[in-house]
Amino acid sequence: MSLRRTFPLLRSALSRRAPMSTAPATREQHAAGLEAVRGRGAAEAARPPVPAVDFGNTQEAYRSRRSWELARSLLVLRLCASPALLARHEQLLRLARRLLGQRLFDRLMKMTFYGQFVAGEDQESIRPLIQHNRAFGVGSILDYGVEEDLTPEEAERKEMESCTSASERDGHGTSKREKQFQAHRAFGDRRDGVVSARTYFYASEAKCDSHMETFLRCIEASGGASEDGFSAIKLTALGRPQFLLQFSDVLTKWRRFFHQMAAEQGKAGLAAMDTKLEVAALQESVVKMGIASRMEIENWFTVETLGVSGTLDLLDWGSLIDSKTELSKHLVVPNMQTGQLEPLLSRFTEEEERQMTRMLQRMDVLAKKASEVGVRLMVDAEQTYFQPAISRLTLEMQRRFNVERPLIFNTYQCYLKDAYDNVTLDVELARREGWCFGAKLVRGAYMAQERARALEIGYEDPINPTYEATNAMYHRCLSYVLEELKHNARAAVMVASHNEDTVRFTLCRMEELGLHPADCQVYFGQLLGMCDQISFPLGQAGFPVYKYVPYGPVMEVLPYLSRRALENSGVMKGAQREQQLLWQELKRRLRTGSLFHRPA
Repeated sequence: MSLRRTFPLLRSALSRRAPMSTAPATREQHAAGLEAVRGRGAAEAARPPVPAVDFGNTQEAYRSRRSWELARSLLVLRLCASPALLARHEQLLRLARRLLGQRLFDRLMKMTFYGQFVAGEDQESIRPLIQHNRAFGVGSILDYGVEEDLTPEEAERKEMESCTSASERDGHGTSKREKQFQAHRAFGDRRDGVVSARTYFYASEAKCDSHMETFLRCIEASGGASEDGFSAIKLTALGRPQFLLQFSDVLTKWRRFFHQMAAEQGKAGLAAMDTKLEVAALQESVVKMGIASRMEIENWFTVETLGVSGTLDLLDWGSLIDSKTELSKHLVVPNMQTGQLEPLLSRFTEEEERQMTRMLQRMDVLAKKASEVGVRLMVDAEQTYFQPAISRLTLEMQRRFNVERPLIFNTYQCYLKDAYDNVTLDVELARREGWCFGAKLVRGAYMAQERARALEIGYEDPINPTYEATNAMYHRCLSYVLEELKHNARAAVMVASHNEDTVRFTLCRMEELGLHPADCQVYFGQLLGMCDQISFPLGQAGFPVYKYVPYGPVMEVLPYLSRRALENSGVMKGAQREQQLLWQELKRRLRTGSLFHRPA
């Protein structure tokens, strides 16, 4: 069995969809988008003006919070700012548990860190918090925060076993995959250096089924909590990561081959959407390489597949790897080091192929459930050696489920150098194929790990060189998507950021482009227990804003709490601002005699 069957499997496991086409969107598709824009324009006259959002007005920002909650937030944030405490926080937690006993330890955690960052132990106990936040304009994205507490050695062993194929374990397949997409023991514990994202390690197919059931419960609860809920999933929770590694290797080599051909035609260095290959010159190059005969090559590049322009862009190139063409049996690419042609597709055993199919089927079950209950499903981004496959699989779900509205949201990590190319290509693909674009923009959670891995293993660092460059990339991607929203009322974006400057930038661009919060095209997201001075003013002004709301038993969410503490220490500028505002509001309440304020 080979990976060339990946694409037929995508279609059978994710059910039927319209045939892939990179032709421009049909007149009916354009009409639907334009009609929605016209309808939005007609409604604008009846809308009230957008209220100004003041992130410095502490009375409004913390109107939903009792004074003791503000004091707890201030205490927890200050503890998170202590390097000495953070360096020993795991030992201190173990000591406290030993001295206090489990019952008193649980109570202490609920009064401090757990109470700050976690909503409760189960879906029933978190209902009051969800309803309370909703009353103040803030929605919830439920997130079951329980994680397996593995030692580094256990995590490393599981990772190496699940990311290595049978042929690689036999010593036959390792050299065919680029080193970026091979498992490396030094980076087997994917939690190392990651402070803001949960990590799943493959244990068994039964465990993946259990993760799917957990996601299903979150989707159902989100649907019951509101009419416009979100839920988030991670694909590494749903199957063996070996498949994601191998598929990412294929997609990356195929894209790199396109850019090699572009360089031969003197078109190196152009933006992804501006790079177009001359088909005639490409055919000559492929013939010279000996990949296939001239007749076979001419059958790949037809008017039906590419149109009549005589050129081919990166989206057209991506369509050639689709199962409709006969290209799959010829999929070889030149190795620039050896000068030899190498097979693009790797081999799977029958068991590995069954595991891959089950992973796709789990994705389909989750997307169908989200569609049934009206919940938007966000697919979280992960490490760069998994991400090409994750993005491609998410696009397959978007093609099927984002027909009438954006139900499936892909996540774009703006600390990556190629983030803008990824966003622009996917927006253009949605335009051509007529489905609704949905995106979540984040800065990214794996920077330290990605940099260390690239340096140690010896490939190009995928991360932007500076924090300022990442900010610029985030705003560039966001501006592009907001421009698309202006002309396409069926597209949507989640601005997932704790950065006050980025939120201000978004509000300014929305005003310039005439995007009203009532359109529900631009959403905002922050974590529970962080940046209330951003979330609640937005919600009270009518902007769609959501908190990630984790829940689970105290002892089982301790790994999550450790990351929250570390993340707060890593964003000191924002944390200092939040501490100042909390202290300012406590002093105001003390001065005005409203220390016993009750939210209403």
